[in-house]
Amino acid sequence: MSKQTKELRERETEALQHDLTDQQKHLFDLRTQAVTEKLEDPSQIAKTRKHIARVKTLLRQRQLEAQKKA
Repeated sequence: MSKQTKELRERETEALQHDLTDQQKHLFDLRTQAVTEKLEDPSQIAKTRKHIARVKTLLRQRQLEAQKKA
């Protein structure tokens, strides 16, 4: 487990949801920059997409755990 994943697991669900929306906006901005050829580091798009996937996975895991308890 990477350091980044460990940090994400320690955050509260509300904070993860906020982070998810921020990262989705950031990804949109990166794509816009890519289209206008002003993107300096193309690997940022892949990194942002992976971060979004990690956050979504954690949120889904928490949702399933809550369903099991109910």
